[in-house]
Amino acid sequence: MDKAVLTCALNGVLTNPKTHPVPVTPEQMAASAREAFDAGASVMHVHYRMQDDDHGHFPSWDPEVAASLIDAIRDACPGVIINSTTGVVGPDVSGPAACVKRVKPEIAACNAGSLNYLKLKRDGSWAWPPMMFDNPVEKVQAMLDAMAEVGAHPEFECFDVGIVRCVNMYIENGMAPSAHYNFVMGVASGMPVDAELLKLLLNYKRAGDPWQTTLIGRQEIWPVHQATADLGGMLRTGLEDTFYLPDGERATGNGALIEALAQCARNAGREIASPQEAREIMGLNAAETAHA
Repeated sequence: MDKAVLTCALNGVLTNPKTHPVPVTPEQMAASAREAFDAGASVMHVHYRMQDDDHGHFPSWDPEVAASLIDAIRDACPGVIINSTTGVVGPDVSGPAACVKRVKPEIAACNAGSLNYLKLKRDGSWAWPPMMFDNPVEKVQAMLDAMAEVGAHPEFECFDVGIVRCVNMYIENGMAPSAHYNFVMGVASGMPVDAELLKLLLNYKRAGDPWQTTLIGRQEIWPVHQATADLGGMLRTGLEDTFYLPDGERATGNGALIEALAQCARNAGREIASPQEAREIMGLNAAETAHA
C-alpha cells in the first residue's frame, strides 16, 4: 500500500478568524502551515482572504494577495506542495484563474459538478437562503484550461456519486489528461460521512487513479478518516473541514489535526509520504512547476 499523502486544508472560505483559529494573514498562514508540515502534511490547500481589518472572513481573488500568502507558506515549508482553491458561484472564473496563473500551484481544486447547497436549522428553517453551487461543464473546462496553462494538476471535488461518474467522462473526453478524486462527504445536501458509502465509491472511480476524502463535521468524521487510511486513500483535514479532534476536544490549530490524521495512517500500517513521495503518488510533473 502506498505511503499516506496528508493534505492540510488551512482555512476555508468564510470562517470568521475572530471566532475561530483560522489563519488569514501571510504570517498566520506561514506559521499554521509550518505546524501542519512538521506534523506530516506535504500538501497545503489554501483559500485566499481579504487582508483589510474586519474583512478576514471574506474571500479575495486578488492575485497579489494570493502570491503574498503562497510565498509565505513556501518560505516556511521548503518543498511543500500548494493546492489552490478555485471555487466561485456563478460563471465568472476570472478571479480564481488569475490566482492560479499568478501562484502556479502544483495542484488546483476543480469543483466537478453542481450541487444544491442546503442546510437546515433544528426548527426546519433554512440555515442560509437555498443556493446552487453551479459548476456546469463549460465552467469546469474554463478552470481546467487555466490550470493547464501553468501545469497545475486538477483535483476533482466530488460532492455526490454522479459527480464521480462525471469526472470519469471528463477524462475520457479529453478535458483533462489525468486527475485525482476528492470525495467530499459531510455537506448536508451532498454525500454523508459514511464508511460504507466510501467503499462503494471506489467502484466508480477510474482504476489506479489516486483519491482522497474531505470529511466535514465534528468527532464523527474520524472513523471515516480511519477507513480512508485503511482503504489506501490520501488523507485530508484542517480547520476548513473541522474544529474537532477524535476525542471531541476542539483543535487549537492545524498542527493538532494533522497529528491526529497521521495517527490514522499509522494505525493502518502506512508511513507518511514526504512531499517528493507525494508528488510521485499523485503523478505531479515536478519538472514543469516552478516551485516543486
